[in-house]
Amino acid sequence: MSYIDGMIAAVPTANKDAYLAHARATSEVFKAHGAVKCVDAWGDDVPDGQVTDFRRAVQATPDETIVFSWITWPDKAARDAGWAAVMQDERMQKLEMPFDGKRMVYGGFAPLFEA
Repeated sequence: MSYIDGMIAAVPTANKDAYLAHARATSEVFKAHGAVKCVDAWGDDVPDGQVTDFRRAVQATPDETIVFSWITWPDKAARDAGWAAVMQDERMQKLEMPFDGKRMVYGGFAPLFEA
């Protein structure tokens, strides 16, 4: 079964074009190192919750938009090898993140159910 890396981040709304360029560039690197699919979704309907929500999770400010992204890998072994290669890839080392990476939330997930 596949393996998923997921991420949410607060991106300055004014940096939407820069984020899109960053997503395109990083997807090329991830796919070159084994990723099956990369998806970056720009927040469109991200409501405030009563206890917690996406905005609070990443300490988003009013001038930031939530981005929800995921990378699909063939399996966890491919993901682990892929990430090791991605981190050594010169293309990644030259990129600047168009958001505060310290507030990004991310993790790896083994699919439990797919329909």
